[in-house]
Amino acid sequence: MAHYAKIKNGIVTAVIVAEQDFINSLNDSNSYVQTSYNTRAGVHELGGTPLRKNFAGIGFTYDTERDAFIPPKPYESWILNENTCLWISPTPHPEDGKHYRWDEETETWDLIGEYEVITH
Repeated sequence: MAHYAKIKNGIVTAVIVAEQDFINSLNDSNSYVQTSYNTRAGVHELGGTPLRKNFAGIGFTYDTERDAFIPPKPYESWILNENTCLWISPTPHPEDGKHYRWDEETETWDLIGEYEVITH
């Protein structure tokens, strides 16, 4: 069994789990493209061969030239990382363990709160 994304006009409209024989039996079998549940940012999380940069999701774009699934652009200012096919903010996300929200107007990360880590 494998995951397949149904593509219509370059956009993923569904993701299903099926056997290749089932996909081949469909009238529109050429509108299905295999996707890997374990692939993100061009890396296979289990050490296997990555497939099409990212696991497809409904609303993702399938870029035939890159042979990649690209998630919807979250904000107008974000740019596509060509290596990972993921969107990145023009200002890097702070790496301090705090929680932030992107502010598109100022193109900055706004602190939304801190959480205390409780250990036993």
